[in-house]
Amino acid sequence: MSTEIDLKRSEPPSGSPYTGWQAAIANYFKFGFYRTNFKTEILAGLTTFMTMAYILVVNPLILSDAIFLSQPKDLFGELVVSTAIASMIGTLVMALVAKYPFALAPGMGMNAFFAYSVVLTLQIPWRVALAAVFVEGLVFIALTVTDLRRHLITAVPEVIKTATTVGIGLFLAYIGLSGTVETGGAGLIVANAVTKTTFGSFVQPQTILATVGIFMTVFFMVRRIKGALLWGIIGTAILGWVLGVATPPTGLIAPPVWPVHLFGQAFGGLGGINAGNIIDFIAVLLVFLFVDMFDTIGTLAGVGTQAGYIDENGELPRANQALFADAVATTSGAIIGNSAVTTFVESASGVAEGGRTGFTAVVVAALFALSLLFGPVFEAIPGFATAPVLTIVGVLMMMSIKTINWDDLAEAVPAFLTIFFIPFGFSIAAGLSAGLISYPLIKTFQGKAHEVTLITWILAAIFAARFAFMAIRFGAAAS
Repeated sequence: MSTEIDLKRSEPPSGSPYTGWQAAIANYFKFGFYRTNFKTEILAGLTTFMTMAYILVVNPLILSDAIFLSQPKDLFGELVVSTAIASMIGTLVMALVAKYPFALAPGMGMNAFFAYSVVLTLQIPWRVALAAVFVEGLVFIALTVTDLRRHLITAVPEVIKTATTVGIGLFLAYIGLSGTVETGGAGLIVANAVTKTTFGSFVQPQTILATVGIFMTVFFMVRRIKGALLWGIIGTAILGWVLGVATPPTGLIAPPVWPVHLFGQAFGGLGGINAGNIIDFIAVLLVFLFVDMFDTIGTLAGVGTQAGYIDENGELPRANQALFADAVATTSGAIIGNSAVTTFVESASGVAEGGRTGFTAVVVAALFALSLLFGPVFEAIPGFATAPVLTIVGVLMMMSIKTINWDDLAEAVPAFLTIFFIPFGFSIAAGLSAGLISYPLIKTFQGKAHEVTLITWILAAIFAARFAFMAIRFGAAAS
């Protein structure tokens, strides 16, 4: 079963089944070219949103440990609304400008780095940290306008793009299966002091339901039931509610808590930069810049490959528009009180469901807007209900591994390192770094340095500098 489409095929027959405003939308997003329709795009949007709706709770939980007025968690409600608004803005810009089915939200990993490393460890005031994210977004916009970020995507060798797709698939499955039962996750993979990780226990009802959900979703998939991934989430969640394993929604609608204490604080943070923290500010800015940039590049390359968007030149069409959307999302997100907003790998679930145009992202943005009112429903979706979908999407993305030339070590080693470090380093940027640093070196060992472009060498040097910088700066901070 392949989730890719052939974008190099001939144009489909002219004519549209839609009229009026529906025809205008279908023409704008090129439904005919991508052979899609409203039903498919809406289902894909619903699926993407359901797989990433956890961000509405998890992101505020993390950030509220560092962003607060008098005590941790006192701005949790405002951070929930801020997360929804930041996600909605970024996703809508991606939908309307880049026209891709990719959703954006505050990045996992980046939020933890913001809260625990920057604010709590380095003791940088949270308003100043928001200012660093804001400036990072402005730098991203400048890099996008000057076309530098698009060239960075092109510089990623095809084998690394393919390996990134596989690595992201494993990453998604790992996220889905390793959620702790204490927080409502699947608990199929758990921490272990001796073996690092180990298989979970079926004593836990969440683990049993996650497993049942996986087989339920596979049944829907192999029977080719439309919306199989979405039905897998809903079915698993309902089972959890009925059996009392998860808390059902306490209601349908609840008034949002507007982020009045967060809006514009990044501007105030700029005024908080002084001689005592300027070095730390620059250091944090560079780390945000490195990690966010290459997480985005990895996600766009990986999910773009899965969807079949990458052309014969290894480029993502409308890459600058997609990168611009990501940059605008980060900048606007900082203004309303959030850490860096980035393209989410969970977008792969909507692509697997058939989403091919920006209308999928429009649906996701609309659902983030609705979540401002229907928060109790979305917050009641337990983590173990999304585990089956993330696992199946991992399977679908794993399929491209067969195109890697495993007989050539110059291809196999960088591909393996990329695939390995994305899930086990818990970072797309880490895997992409390992792959891109090793690729030109091994090609040189092989006597084929002429096959490596100058931009690829520059990119490898940037990644090596990133590792060195983070090791020196934050190693010193930890000591």
